[in-house]
Amino acid sequence: MLSFYSRKTKPLDAYKDKVCSAEQALAELHNGDHVFVGTGCAAPVGLVQALESLPSTPADLELVHFFTIQTFAHDAQGRSSTRFRHRSFFIGTDMRQAMKQGLVEYVPMPISRVPEMMALGRIPVDVALIQVSLPDAFGYVSLGISVDVMQTAVAQARLVIAEVNPAMPRTLGESTLHISRIHKLVPVDRPITEFAPPPSSEEAVQRIGRYIAGIIEDGSTLQVGMGQLGHEALQHLTDRKDLGIHSDVISDAIIPLLQNGCLTGARKTTQPFKIVTSMAVGTRELYDLVDHNPLFSFQPIDVVCDPATIAAQHKMVSIAQAFAIDLTGQVCVDQFEGEFYTGLGSQGDFFRGAALSRGGKPIICMTSTTPDGQTSRIRPALLAGEAATLARTDVHYVVTEYGIAYLFGKSIRQRATALIELAHPKFRPELFAQAQVLGYIGANQTLHNLRDYPVEDEQTVTLKDGRTVMLRPAKSSDALGIRELFHHLSEEDVYTRFFRSIRGLSDAEVERLCNVNYESEVAFVATTGEREAEQIVAQSCYFINPTSNLADTAYMVHPEWQGSGLGSALQACMVAHAKKRGLRGFEADILPSNARMLRLARSGSPHVQVSEDGHSVHVTVLFQNPA
Repeated sequence: MLSFYSRKTKPLDAYKDKVCSAEQALAELHNGDHVFVGTGCAAPVGLVQALESLPSTPADLELVHFFTIQTFAHDAQGRSSTRFRHRSFFIGTDMRQAMKQGLVEYVPMPISRVPEMMALGRIPVDVALIQVSLPDAFGYVSLGISVDVMQTAVAQARLVIAEVNPAMPRTLGESTLHISRIHKLVPVDRPITEFAPPPSSEEAVQRIGRYIAGIIEDGSTLQVGMGQLGHEALQHLTDRKDLGIHSDVISDAIIPLLQNGCLTGARKTTQPFKIVTSMAVGTRELYDLVDHNPLFSFQPIDVVCDPATIAAQHKMVSIAQAFAIDLTGQVCVDQFEGEFYTGLGSQGDFFRGAALSRGGKPIICMTSTTPDGQTSRIRPALLAGEAATLARTDVHYVVTEYGIAYLFGKSIRQRATALIELAHPKFRPELFAQAQVLGYIGANQTLHNLRDYPVEDEQTVTLKDGRTVMLRPAKSSDALGIRELFHHLSEEDVYTRFFRSIRGLSDAEVERLCNVNYESEVAFVATTGEREAEQIVAQSCYFINPTSNLADTAYMVHPEWQGSGLGSALQACMVAHAKKRGLRGFEADILPSNARMLRLARSGSPHVQVSEDGHSVHVTVLFQNPA
């Protein structure tokens, strides 16, 4: 095949009529032009600097962009020094001060709809400033690490000015542009902007990352975004198999997954074995990885964010970091204390798509408090200046450093109860009181647990019949599940458990089984199924007598799980928990006819004391030999 240019020919020699300086190219701007600026780390920094430095600029220019990184300058006092008005769909560090100075029009809309609005002329683009790779032998340049809305912006622009940079990777997919569609070529040779947030050493961030990773299964397809918490979660997925990526943006956080062989894309529904994205934001290591690499397919943002494509993916997981959530589940992702931060991006599209995906998981994550620890991010109601950018109807998983709640399909009372448990303990009493004032929680309901959720006490066990269950500490939000368990018990089971015949449990009785303080009261449940549809199949609890340092115990096991070894597993779990707390042992009053529970109690330790009073058998199980 003949090369378009010889080895002695420089790549741009064939296009000398287009090559010029930044100042020469920018001289063709008109008064009132709407100037699109390329996205993220691919923003044409040199062109922007040249534009800001022009001795005389056209009047009423408006710069239009999705988001930029390290592109617009700030003075020594941290104020934005831009000379222009901006229309932006994302308020990052480049634009935050400019926003406060009244220089930015923030447009809260899904970025996937921007190409359509540009094509209709509702978001006008007269000039496009972009950065591209060197042309190939056929005259095609690559848009490199940011495809996003570029193709549409270029199609609409009267004037396209491109920085041509040999450092820009040549990405594959729908990322090429023929040089005939570019009017001015400005050669540059500078490193592509890099963005690498430092890893967090905060225990809260690491706990959240572990919680998120814990609900991501083998074969899942991931969309992570740019939030720190989502990136932390990826660090805990190196033992997973056949993960895939279908995401608006990728970062360096995917590199360890590739190196460990976790990221195969083998179970993706569309474009299997491909990492599909629209942008890359990271370091040179990531940019070198995507360069000429057929593993990566860079697509326009409206293609990547198509809800039907997202919903079709196998086990689609979307992770969004939020600033606040109210007790009904309304989420704010683009405002904090009245100021605009970040933007809507593609989160709504991915959340709805993940919710419709078979086995999909839309996940909201946040630290429970603001960085200074003085304000809860979980609120009775969103504050003035905090918009509900994700409706309560679209919220499924919520994760803080205090655990995981699943809200979809749950009542307001269940949501409020679950979210209060995710709040920092020092804010729980006030949240609980406010929830009662608002009518979200009944006036008779009480708050007992003011401790961290002890996730370290969760364990998955395999029973003797081969079935597996999760044993975990009970939460007050388990009330409905425990009531359901009660109604599956036979009349005999009810009588032997409660020593009387009852047809139902009062709210106070249910609370006693799950709303415990984990000081003098402890409760565990056994669950089966996914978190979004888990069933409580057993419950156990112990209540400490401080005088004797013994604890009174009780158990409920679903009839279909009796005889499987579940009671023994729960007892072993409770014994281990009690021993760590220094208890002497357990005691229980059991009906003489309850042979199964008597056997269970006697199996708890070699040191068992039994006494009868004619109505019940009193069993004391000592953890150590009393002698």
